[in-house]
Amino acid sequence: MTRRKSFPAPSVPEVGPQEQDDAEILVVAGIKPVLETLEREPERVDRLFVKKGMRTPESMRMLDLCRSASIRFSLVSDAALHALCPRSHQGAVLRLSCSSGTEFSALLAGTRTARLPLILALDQVQDTGNVGALARSLYALGGAGLLMPRHNSAYAGSGAMRASAGTLRNLPISRVANLGRALEETRKAGITVYGAASDASGQNAWHVDFLTPALLVLGNEDKGLRPGVAKHCDTLLHIPMRSDADSLNVAQAGAMLL
Repeated sequence: MTRRKSFPAPSVPEVGPQEQDDAEILVVAGIKPVLETLEREPERVDRLFVKKGMRTPESMRMLDLCRSASIRFSLVSDAALHALCPRSHQGAVLRLSCSSGTEFSALLAGTRTARLPLILALDQVQDTGNVGALARSLYALGGAGLLMPRHNSAYAGSGAMRASAGTLRNLPISRVANLGRALEETRKAGITVYGAASDASGQNAWHVDFLTPALLVLGNEDKGLRPGVAKHCDTLLHIPMRSDADSLNVAQAGAMLL
């Protein structure tokens, strides 16, 4: 296990901009260490990078483990792997999250006993600074934890950790393959699901009788909640504007609603 310093980010299409802005990325490299981590601690893995054209039994096993655990993987060039890990990587590099994952069932179970009985869900929030700031607000208020989709979410690495002032390490985080399905499970568990609307289609947040235990889901910085996620919410909330500002930063809006 090593920490990458300031090396160029991989110039491959599979690595998005939101995943390249951390100055320090925690990685595991090499065939045996990668396989052991995937088998023993899959909840810590954010993404697997494998060299293009690699067709060994070990590499096939890695991909199978990722599929079974809904872990993202990308087939990339040797140069991209070297940028992630300049030492010997043997064609495989794992990128780890700064915090260990929590099973979604455990997150639900702990909601009712949290000081603030509320889960904060992030629907494809991309900016690591927003994730960190929201985590800091949620932790300060005693929230139950964070829920994020495995795909198309910001990398919870050192950038998010800095923005959270270290609270990401102590906050339960659950990553799920399908956020809409997780919201339905939440409702079946008797937990009210609220969504933050990006326009006046939602109810005035200050006039809603907010029920707990609850889950509050915030949408992407540009597109807001996806329709497939919004339809699983019991109530959509809207923060009324009293000036000509057309929107709020997701971290600001989330802190207000929390």
